[in-house]
Amino acid sequence: MSTTTQTEITVAGMTCGHCTAAVSSELSALPGVVAVAVDLHPGEDSPVTITSEAPLDPAVVADAVAEAGYSLR
Repeated sequence: MSTTTQTEITVAGMTCGHCTAAVSSELSALPGVVAVAVDLHPGEDSPVTITSEAPLDPAVVADAVAEAGYSLR
């Protein structure tokens, strides 16, 4: 039986579908990530849920979001 871990983050600066796709793509590329769900709030902070096979290093998550051009709150 496999278990997954959910990591909740808040991303600032996303305004459209392209933004969510960029963040989702970077986070999905992290080892062990099986799903990324973005609840876009254009012009506001947007919650993001990352489902992974093991807990994620917060610094690695922040780097992936920064690589997409956004920042964590």
